[in-house]
Amino acid sequence: MPCESAPKRGIEICHTVTTVRLDGKEVLVESNSTKTKSSKRTLPLVSVFRERLLALQEEQKENRKLCGRCYNKKYADYICVDAMGNLLKPDYLSNSFQIILQNYHLRRIRFHDLRHSCASLLLANGVPMKMIQEWLGHSDFSTTANIYSHLDYASKVSSAEAMLNGLGMGSNPENDT
Repeated sequence: MPCESAPKRGIEICHTVTTVRLDGKEVLVESNSTKTKSSKRTLPLVSVFRERLLALQEEQKENRKLCGRCYNKKYADYICVDAMGNLLKPDYLSNSFQIILQNYHLRRIRFHDLRHSCASLLLANGVPMKMIQEWLGHSDFSTTANIYSHLDYASKVSSAEAMLNGLGMGSNPENDT
């Protein structure tokens, strides 16, 4: 579903699809809103993902031509559709991820754990906690800080060095070996 303000080089998170059980039957629920106001966000689209998404768009156009009237046009603006244009179930990615881990003999982790890995890598590479909050879509800074502050060892070292320098007790780079 296209979002109103998605920039040309970005991707906007503004629409959700979830699965619920009604009368014992699985039903897809589409919503033009996100869980929280801060979950609706625009992220930069790096070139490798932009190229992949454009290639996927071309594949979908080709599938529409090949399938003709049999192609499901209801989800034409969606990314996650099958070759016939049908919406993929929300747990498709999570389930496929488990198969990939198994095929490559990797340790089993939840798909959601990749979110934590992302935050950890951002933090380890000096990205400020506030930016990580925005990237993850947490509504409150304290949520991000409470979850990831224990990983921010580099900033703790930097803070300790700043205190030492402030007290005139900082290390002299010439004496460090």
